[in-house]
Amino acid sequence: MIFHPGILALVIGSALLTLMTAYGVLLGVKVFLRWDFQSSSAAQLALERKTSLISTIANYVLGFQIISALLFVYTVEDIHPLFVGAMCATGSLNANPVGWYALFSKIIVCFAAGLWIVLNHLDQQGEDFPLVRLKYLLLTLLLPAITLDSVLQLRYFLGLDPDIITSCCGSLFSEADVSVAGSIAGLPVLPSMIVYYAGFALLLLFALFSLYSKNPLPRYFLAVFAAAFFLVALAAIVSFISMYIYELPTHHCPFDMLQREYGRIGYPLYVSLFGGVFFGLLPGIFRPLWNIPSLRETVQRVERTWILLSMGSLMFFVAMTSYRIYSSNLTYFSY
Repeated sequence: MIFHPGILALVIGSALLTLMTAYGVLLGVKVFLRWDFQSSSAAQLALERKTSLISTIANYVLGFQIISALLFVYTVEDIHPLFVGAMCATGSLNANPVGWYALFSKIIVCFAAGLWIVLNHLDQQGEDFPLVRLKYLLLTLLLPAITLDSVLQLRYFLGLDPDIITSCCGSLFSEADVSVAGSIAGLPVLPSMIVYYAGFALLLLFALFSLYSKNPLPRYFLAVFAAAFFLVALAAIVSFISMYIYELPTHHCPFDMLQREYGRIGYPLYVSLFGGVFFGLLPGIFRPLWNIPSLRETVQRVERTWILLSMGSLMFFVAMTSYRIYSSNLTYFSY
């Protein structure tokens, strides 16, 4: 099992990424403790060269960390035929429940890595590098998360046994199941649709306010509604969107849509959702940087791009799901 190409790439890649992050943190601690931009000493010049090196290393490491999340999902889906009872990635994850923790940790690290990359980019735009200490402090905090992610992933893959009989989505994402997944699958269709489209409309409304107003409140509301819509959209995928994709009212799995027979529609759906939510979070998270003179103009300029990317990605996501609902042969509603 461990010699599967995807598993080997993930395990070896995660080990290397963790080591590179640790190296970056060691250098970053020195910069954090000794940084003094007002100084023109040889020690400060050496630190400025080091910060360029650390930023480059961290950008590549965290960028690959984001890509590894996609590879993990693809690999888990790809290995499901090796388990008795598995029909999709759900069966692969159920073969060793640690896999679910690995998946959740990858989602969290993915968002955190993206935020650090944006923070680092903004810091490099300021002439006085005003975010140096903050970004290396956050990189230090990221190291335990990345390490834990690597450990969970390794434990998951090492714990897989092809002889095990696993359960699949038919039992986990079932309306009869008393778990959280079963409860979400059992949500009534029409009310879920109303919440889904109303949440999207509110999100767009605050995005438009943020585009044309300098008041910070719309940006904070946009970040809050982006986070809320992420949860609403995931629940909508399980409760009703999946049914219209599969054209089967009892099929609620969020993973089967990654398969070839459904056109692998799950990949563009999830990428657009995650991307739209991520860019929607940025204006609220980085709004305090307006108070830093060397970054104010840069943040104001790039903020508009974030909002437009968020709107575009989420509009694509909602348009794709709406089209599949409209064009589906399924006309099932549960009130």
